[in-house]
Amino acid sequence: MLIDIIAGARPNFMKISPIIHELQARQAVGGRLRFRLIHTGQHYDARMSGDFFAQLGIPEPDINLGVGSGTQAEQTAEIMMRYERVLRDTQSKLCLVVGDVNSTMACAITAQKQHIDVAHVEAGIRSGDWSMPEEINRLVTDSISNWFFTTSASAGANLRKTGISNDRIFFVGNTMIDTLLHNIGKLRKPLFFEEHGLKEGQYFVTTLHRPANVDGTEKLADMLHAISVGSRDLPCVFPIHPRTAKTLQSLAELPKNIILIDPQPYLEFNWLVKNSRAVITDSGGITEEATVMGIPCLTLRETTERPETVDIGTNKLIGTNPKDLQPALDRLFAGQWKKGGIPEKWDGKTSQRIVAAIEEILL
Repeated sequence: MLIDIIAGARPNFMKISPIIHELQARQAVGGRLRFRLIHTGQHYDARMSGDFFAQLGIPEPDINLGVGSGTQAEQTAEIMMRYERVLRDTQSKLCLVVGDVNSTMACAITAQKQHIDVAHVEAGIRSGDWSMPEEINRLVTDSISNWFFTTSASAGANLRKTGISNDRIFFVGNTMIDTLLHNIGKLRKPLFFEEHGLKEGQYFVTTLHRPANVDGTEKLADMLHAISVGSRDLPCVFPIHPRTAKTLQSLAELPKNIILIDPQPYLEFNWLVKNSRAVITDSGGITEEATVMGIPCLTLRETTERPETVDIGTNKLIGTNPKDLQPALDRLFAGQWKKGGIPEKWDGKTSQRIVAAIEEILL
C-alpha cells in the first residue's frame, strides 16, 4: 500500500521526519504501508534543504522534482506538471501533504485530478489574512482534501464550519513538536557563537520574511531600528531569509547589535532559540517551538494561524507597527512576560497517531 509523502520547503522537512520514522518502525515489524518520499525541490539550497535531511535522519528522496525558484504561479505549475508525470508512471494510494507551502497545494490538486485521496497534515489552521500566500494554500488544500490531521481543537472547529464531517478529522497534535522533542538533546551550539562574544540568555533571535515587514526598504529599516533599541543593545542574531536578503542590500547600514548570519541548520537554530532571552519573529512555526521550549516569543504580525501559542503558550502578537515593539520588550525586561503552557497533544506522539489513522483508513 503506497503513500506519497510530499516535501518541498524547509518547514515541511520538520513535519515529515517523525512520520517517516514511524512508518519505518512499523515496516520493520511487518507493517503493510510503504511510502515514496517526493521532494519537489521548492527549496533547493543545501542550507534550506540538504542540511535538514541529514540532521533529521530523513532518507534521500525517492524522487526529486527539481523545481527550483520562480513566481508563485510558475513554481506551482512546474510542481503540478512534474508530479503528474510521476503519478502517470506509478500511482500511489494516498498523497500525504503537510503544512501550507506551494508544494502542498500543487500536489494536492494534482493527486485529486488523478483520483488519489489526499491527507493534509496541519489542516484547518487559519490566519484570516488573505494577503499571505500560505493562507491561500491552506484554503485550497483543505477544500479538496479527503482526510485532515489537526494540531489543535480550533483547527478542527475551522474545518467543521466548512461542512467537513467529524469522521474525516483527526486531532493528532503537532509533528513539528515530535521532531523538536526527539532532537532536544542533540541541539548544538553554532560555531559562530563565541566569535561574536554571545552569552547564553543574553541575546535575541530574530527572523523576518513576511512581505509586510521586509518588502519595503524603509519599513525593514524602521523595524530593525525598533528591534535594536527595544532589545537594549543586547545582540540580536538574525538568520537571513532569501526574501529578506534582497531588501537588506538596499540598506545603507544596520544597527550595531544586529548580527546577520546565514540560514542555520535545524540543530543549531533551535539551540539558539532554546538559549536566547527571547525570539522576535514573523514566522508561524517558530512560535510553536518557542512555546514548547518556554522561550518568550514576540510575533510581528497582526494575526496568527496558531492561536494556541498565544492563548496557551509563550507567544504574543505585537503587530507590524515598529512602535508597538518597545512596550512589549519593556514588559519582557521587567520580568512580566507570561510563563505559558504546552497545548494539548503536543507530546511527541503525533506521528504515531497519524500513522495509526492512515492504517485505519487504508487497511
